[in-house]
Amino acid sequence: MRESQDEPGPQNEPAPRDEPAFEAALPPSGETVRLSPLVRRRVAPNGGPFTASGTCSYIVGTDEVAVIDPGPEDASHIAALEAACAGRRLVAILVTHTHRDHSPGARLLQARTGAPILGCGPHRAARALAEGEVAHLDASADRAYRPDRELGDGETVAGAGWTLEAVATPGHTMNHLAFALPEEALLFSGDHVMAWSTSIVAPPDGAMNAYMDSLERLRTRAETTYWPGHGGPVRDPRRFVRGLAAHRRQREASIRARIEAGDRDIPAIVGAIYQGLAPGLRGAAALSVLAHLEDLVARGVVVSDGSPRIEGRYAPA
Repeated sequence: MRESQDEPGPQNEPAPRDEPAFEAALPPSGETVRLSPLVRRRVAPNGGPFTASGTCSYIVGTDEVAVIDPGPEDASHIAALEAACAGRRLVAILVTHTHRDHSPGARLLQARTGAPILGCGPHRAARALAEGEVAHLDASADRAYRPDRELGDGETVAGAGWTLEAVATPGHTMNHLAFALPEEALLFSGDHVMAWSTSIVAPPDGAMNAYMDSLERLRTRAETTYWPGHGGPVRDPRRFVRGLAAHRRQREASIRARIEAGDRDIPAIVGAIYQGLAPGLRGAAALSVLAHLEDLVARGVVVSDGSPRIEGRYAPA
């Protein structure tokens, strides 16, 4: 899920060469496309302002295959994934995280194929919930998801000619996993790193400090291409991840500047730093600002009138 329409991607770091770090074109839905000898992609028909052209489902392997992120509860998409796996043994259905555009399709695909569901654990909040926050969780989260096997960081799933390693990347959600494919130096980055837009970090599902720590962890890894949950690939991930981290630091600096200038609530901050934002995306922007404020309060840089919340009041420490 992206953050907002005013941010098409982290292009705030000078490129050391002419090639872009990502592909701007969005992949179309409705067709299964081979991306590499081991990987095919099919995009679910759930395009929108938070999902680009739709959720990217990946099929890994040749004779034995795994499906990563079957997507939303869409029978036509699940039937298409099953057809793409025809004649092959589906050994695993893998899920990066429990937002409704990624995980509900796993149950439909399992019902049709009998393959086990593996990957992230059940949905959980980043912290104790305040009154009124359950509604936000219910709106975005697949709280019915239960894997047959929860994968811990570094655990692997293997088939003929391929291995997928779980890489813990909490932040967008606290149960978020990426999956590394060492045979092709690829990382399926879910919604943690996407080329088309910055990922939303929305409390209480996610947390900014965890997100930034996960970015730093990915920056040290050796994969040369990321295939994300929405949009096209990231071709120069180390440079791109540095740009994402720089973008977040710049957003934090903007929020601090607005508080120091006298803004005391999130609507005022959103209005100042997200000028021209479509009304339908202001809620997501407010949650992103809240994520930064939670981190700033925890670090003692900003104070609030109680636990950080959308309706709270904020001031310099």
